[in-house]
Amino acid sequence: MRTFAEFQIIGRVGKLKEVGSTLRVSIAAEYGRKDDRGEFQSKPYWNEVTIFNENVIKWATDNVQPGDIVHARGTVRQAQWEKSDGSTEYGITMAAESFDDFSHDERRRAAANGS
Repeated sequence: MRTFAEFQIIGRVGKLKEVGSTLRVSIAAEYGRKDDRGEFQSKPYWNEVTIFNENVIKWATDNVQPGDIVHARGTVRQAQWEKSDGSTEYGITMAAESFDDFSHDERRRAAANGS
């Protein structure tokens, strides 16, 4: 039996940050709801995905802008490391295996139609 840990996020880009040979992209997923007065209250949750593929990194740095709506899918990995004080720190790496920019597609279609 195959086992796996996977994530999928559709949301808006906050920042793109090159870290070593990787690209980290912060993505806000919206979990808003109506408050007691029936008014919508925005509640974004920020997630950072890491892109390792150098071709995807180049494409993303050339085409993705803050505010774009993207779809990221990949694997989840727990990591641990020792801090300088000797304590152990834990974190999660969301490694994007698939990364698409819906906003880029819309810009490309608009440019093709002369809009």
